[in-house]
This record gives sequence, C-alpha cells and structure tokens, in this order.
Amino acid sequence: MSDEPIIAQKGPYPVEVEAGKNYFWCQCGRSKNQPFCDGSHKETDITPMKYTAEETKKIFFCGCKQSANKPFCDGTHNKL
Repeated sequence: MSDEPIIAQKGPYPVEVEAGKNYFWCQCGRSKNQPFCDGSHKETDITPMKYTAEETKKIFFCGCKQSANKPFCDGTHNKL
C-alpha cells in the first residue's frame, strides 16, 4: 500500500463543527467516512490530523488531501 494520500474528492467537504469538539480529519484519503478518519490509514505512515473547533460554524475540510492549509480546503483541487 502506498504512503501517498489518495484524492478522496476534488472539492471540499462542508461540515458544521461544534465549538470545543475534536475532529480527526483523514489525511490518507482512504477513509469511507470522509472527511473523517475511520482507521483505513493503518497500513500507511499517514495519520489523521486532530482539529478542535474553536467555534460552532461551517468549515470546509480538504477533500483532495493536497491543501497547503490542512485540514482546510485552500483551492488546490482546482489545479489537479
């Protein structure tokens, strides 16, 4: 299995996050529970990224796994 992230989708995942709650963003792209980790990274060196919401609001998690502003979408998917 490759240690390169897989593009889960070429676009962000809009998610309503809740203040104070922890989220584990999938960095490998293998999760069936995108954009969150489901443990599918176990055979790689890639681990999920913990994100703690500072406020309750909608955010856009990266779907292509190539963002320079992880775990957030920065538009990189438009260049893939």
